[in-house]
Amino acid sequence: QVRVVESGGGLVQAGGSLRLSCVVSGRTFGSLSMGWFRRPPGKEREEVAAIRRDGVDTYYTPSVKGRFTISRDNAKNTAYLQMNLLKPEDTAIYYCAADSQTYGGSLYAGDYDYWGQGTQVTVSS
Repeated sequence: QVRVVESGGGLVQAGGSLRLSCVVSGRTFGSLSMGWFRRPPGKEREEVAAIRRDGVDTYYTPSVKGRFTISRDNAKNTAYLQMNLLKPEDTAIYYCAADSQTYGGSLYAGDYDYWGQGTQVTVSS
């Protein structure tokens, strides 16, 4: 059974930083592309970032590019989302997801097989 567990959310002031972590168990981590998605309050889920299985290629939605960095440590079965220069509009539940089908990474939620329970990020103005 594959398990995806996020951590690192919290309350931060605008302009601050947070780092989210995502630990995967039950499957060889290096066989999974990883992605981060978020659901702002009252809105639909949206893509944030994705990373290829080997970590070489990364992808970002335009609103976070230059502020967020996705990375992974295959030896630790962990993916990360470093979030800098946070804005109030970044407030959302952040979800980590694992994709066993797409080698190169995807910002399409439908490609992902396994999802975490989410971690709340709140950015105050």
